[in-house]
Amino acid sequence: MKTLILGGGLAGVTLARLLFEKGDDVQVIERESRIGGLCRSISIDGFTFDIGGSHIIFSRDTEVLSFMHQILGDNRDERNRDTRILYKKGYIPYPFENGLSELPREDCFFCLNEFIKTLVASEKGELIPPANFKDWIYQTFGKGIAESYLVPYNEKIWNYPLHQMSAHWVEDRVPRPPVEDIIKSAIGIKTEGYAHQAVFSYPKTGGIESLVTAIADPVKDRIRTGFTAASLNRVGSQWEVSDGNEQIFADRIISTLPLQVLLPCLTDVPDRVTQAIGNLKYNSIACIGIGLEGETLPFSWMYLPEKCGSAANRISFPSGFSTLGAPPGCSSILAEITYNAGDSIDQMSDAEVVKSTIDALAADGILDPARVKTAVLVRHKFAYVVYDLNWQENIRIIREYFDSIEISLVGRFSQFEYLNMDGIIRSVHDFVRSNQ
Repeated sequence: MKTLILGGGLAGVTLARLLFEKGDDVQVIERESRIGGLCRSISIDGFTFDIGGSHIIFSRDTEVLSFMHQILGDNRDERNRDTRILYKKGYIPYPFENGLSELPREDCFFCLNEFIKTLVASEKGELIPPANFKDWIYQTFGKGIAESYLVPYNEKIWNYPLHQMSAHWVEDRVPRPPVEDIIKSAIGIKTEGYAHQAVFSYPKTGGIESLVTAIADPVKDRIRTGFTAASLNRVGSQWEVSDGNEQIFADRIISTLPLQVLLPCLTDVPDRVTQAIGNLKYNSIACIGIGLEGETLPFSWMYLPEKCGSAANRISFPSGFSTLGAPPGCSSILAEITYNAGDSIDQMSDAEVVKSTIDALAADGILDPARVKTAVLVRHKFAYVVYDLNWQENIRIIREYFDSIEISLVGRFSQFEYLNMDGIIRSVHDFVRSNQ
């Protein structure tokens, strides 16, 4: 049986490798000239940048973490995490609730007092189940932590009203802070926070794309780039996939494409499915790589919740991830801005976004514009899945339909789930096992 995988990003090439190792006949088609998707990297003037946002290798999932480490082999550096939040010109340890003692005293009291008040209300049964993501933040962390950091940061990264987002997805991603940790944090006793992120890995060379190419290595002769799936049709017991000029036939289709890209390839799709896909919400991303002469801040990455500063919600320092990520005597910053069609970032030119980012980071004291050696911007239409209040019903309709026509959906924008790299690899492993 021949399996055709649509899309050569992390999900697609991992699928191809695992199925090939089982003895399956697989082929991957990818419309871009090279594989990687959001996990692609570029090298410019000696600086390496991940162009789909900053990626590092860590996970609570020991099987997936071992898989990634084994794939990289010797091409792997290891670092201790030092993550910060830019708050009133200070660099507060991440997660925010673990750095309360470093806030101004009034802010620390506000956060601790509101957390305790919320905890007491919860214990008394005075809180109703949260109706949305914004309610969940307030009911989990209290008004102080919510308004000082979590609400402004999440409004920035999602670029979507938090009260119109579902809370169903967040419990597994954002653990509730232990009460003891909050109190220790407020009085200055160090707590670790997200222990599974304390140590992370990153490729020595090639950026995060080298992980994807290493995964793809055993099946590289089964990956075809520059082929855009324009139509998918049933021909007898097989699928016919065409780019308008050539046809490829397969017994099984697995799509890792965004649902919005897959939909136009199909005919006779019921209106309810078309409407459900059209109703799905997502963000785009602009990634700005900045190469600097001299050193930069000694952190792994930093969150930027303040609306009056940079449009970026997060910056990372990729020159610190690898000994070979920047030329000798240089360093680098990668800024990430989420945006949507029609908003201010979408309407700005790339040059304008780069300049405004450098200016804003300079105003925050993060870089000196005179030391900028190079800068590059790359945009991706599909970056983050947004769980709006109708997500669960829309995705139910979509999955039922694709099950009925026997097209499997795997990966972030095919499953339409907010999956990190480890989550994508886990979903692939689970899919392959369930289809043995």
